Amino acid sequence: MVRVSQPTIAVFFEIDEAQAALARLEAGGWTATLRRSRFAGEDDDEDQPWTVHTDAPEFLAEVLVEEYGGWLERDEPAPASGLELPAGPRRHHRPEAGGSTQGGSAQG
Repeated sequence: MVRVSQPTIAVFFEIDEAQAALARLEAGGWTATLRRSRFAGEDDDEDQPWTVHTDAPEFLAEVLVEEYGGWLERDEPAPASGLELPAGPRRHHRPEAGGSTQGGSAQG
């Protein structure tokens, strides 16, 4: 068995589905724990989803969430380099080639 460094987190709204996924993972020899998790904006304790934290590979947890009606909680990596900023100011006006940039008329 290949162990992963960060736990895979499967989320379920119903405890029965979470317990079934937990039992399947443990029967397969994986470590798994059941927790109640609070998401942002959730005030009611009864609306909190159940999460199963496991050291099983993500693909295995994905099969279980598809079977039991849940989803995987993924930490999206931050963008590597944010915004691309120019190295210096951009020039909006070009001086005319060979011409004077000061006021006045050319004599000929």
